[in-house]
Amino acid sequence: MAPRLQVSVPNLNYFPTTQLFVLAIVRLAEPIALTSIFPYSWELVKRFGVGDEKHASFYSGLLISAFSLAEALTGMFWGSLSDKVGRKPILLCGCAGTILSLLIVGTAQNFWVALAGRALGGILNGNIAVIQTVVGELVTCPQHEPRAYSVMPFVWSLGTIIGPAIGGTFVDPSTSFPHFFSPHGIFARFPYLLSNLICACILMISIITGYIFLEETHPKMRPFCSLTRPSFLPDGISINITSTNLHKNLKVQETRLKTYGTCDSQDNRVSIKKPNGTRDQPRIFTKRITSLVIAIGIFSYHSMTYDQLLPIFFEDKPANLFVAGATGFMGFQSCGGLGLSVQQVGIIMSVDGLIALVVQAGVFPFVAAYFGIRRIFLVASLFHPVTFLMTSFLVYLPPRWLSIAIYLCLTVRNLLSIIAFSALLILLKEATPSTKVLGKVNGLAASVGSACRTVAPPVAGYLYSQGSDLNFGPLAWYVSAFIAEIGAIQAFVMRSQATQDHGGVWNIEEVSTLVNSSLNSSDDERDHESIYGTGCDSDTCTSEEIFQVRYHNYS
Repeated sequence: MAPRLQVSVPNLNYFPTTQLFVLAIVRLAEPIALTSIFPYSWELVKRFGVGDEKHASFYSGLLISAFSLAEALTGMFWGSLSDKVGRKPILLCGCAGTILSLLIVGTAQNFWVALAGRALGGILNGNIAVIQTVVGELVTCPQHEPRAYSVMPFVWSLGTIIGPAIGGTFVDPSTSFPHFFSPHGIFARFPYLLSNLICACILMISIITGYIFLEETHPKMRPFCSLTRPSFLPDGISINITSTNLHKNLKVQETRLKTYGTCDSQDNRVSIKKPNGTRDQPRIFTKRITSLVIAIGIFSYHSMTYDQLLPIFFEDKPANLFVAGATGFMGFQSCGGLGLSVQQVGIIMSVDGLIALVVQAGVFPFVAAYFGIRRIFLVASLFHPVTFLMTSFLVYLPPRWLSIAIYLCLTVRNLLSIIAFSALLILLKEATPSTKVLGKVNGLAASVGSACRTVAPPVAGYLYSQGSDLNFGPLAWYVSAFIAEIGAIQAFVMRSQATQDHGGVWNIEEVSTLVNSSLNSSDDERDHESIYGTGCDSDTCTSEEIFQVRYHNYS
């Protein structure tokens, strides 16, 4: 009997709920560490007396951006290392590094020690890239992608509730809670220690949970895993193909699963071993991936400027709008803020995170399913600049309308930013040419995003200070809106372009040659060989419709 190819297909209806839940607990590390300092960073700078008080917003931006700067420098390293040693150890290491960072910031007695602690946390935390890789490896069905990729931003939103709430509530407890904390105790000496200790305890829970329950997802390091890869054939189909009619049978038709507008323009390719034993490496810097990484960088920049400016704007002295001879919007003096306390800011930012949770869980999956990923990304990018303008106009509202207006601005901002970022993550995963470089691609995107988040806070803080000097407070908001508008333009000119060169992609004829030569090789070689084919009518093998081909020589 002629040698035959056997196509086996796993169940694609499985959704990894348990593992995504465990991963979500581990994911809490970064948003808590990054945002817990937001409510009191401005106050910390003024307490430590760094520079001129007018420039406190600039130093506050440096303190916040130190984490992202270090993360940008090491993000691709951690992503590449996870391709070699596995995802789980890198994630646990990132959580441990974040705990160390929190303790250093909490016990800092000057600005520069706190800055070093923030930077160390970013150096040791490569979770942002690795977690996206784990999600991509857990979810093998495009139909599940919007739901799965909305989980991690949902957790981020949860972290932005916990972090600012803890940071704003428990800062300087000897003053805020004098009945419970002595004015001469350790928390009076270290006013920022208690909030960081609470965050560290939460992260310790993440480490313990991840160590016990999180499974390794690296394809070569999964315990007790099969070598099969996902297929988009209906469940339970097994196809036998002879080597003599491989070309014809590889074009077997299959029912396409719903892909929410991502796979029709997909540039995903796979690398296949050549007959001479070498293997072409998939290209990472394709036009599509480059465009998406740029989009992530632009989004990260203006999103971080909003997060940086918001607490400063809330805590800044109230704007005196009716000063004789003042200039600004409608003839009013436009510098100044809303004059809120640190505790009030902490509460508002926690509610902001709660709004984000609702949007992430209740809006994005349904909007993505109905309109498609690319379409909602374009719409969200187009209207995102409006959120900066809306927030800057809050100073002109009477006090009785202020609370409603604040939460309206936060709702609009969360709706647009969550949709845009979640869509970007899905588009980037679909554009990755192979799972073998998924960690590296996500590491690259994480590094670019972190680099932009690094630049954003000091630049926004500097512009806020300059706006005060020029008696034009909205300057920082308007510049951020301009950057967001650039992102909207870039989103519209982005094109889903196929790779122009070979890039490690084998067409059907090359696959046929490979199989025929492999069928003539030794049994030991055949036992460990695997190739990937496609059920589409195209001339190349794309991961959009990839299925595992395992062949056995029997007669």
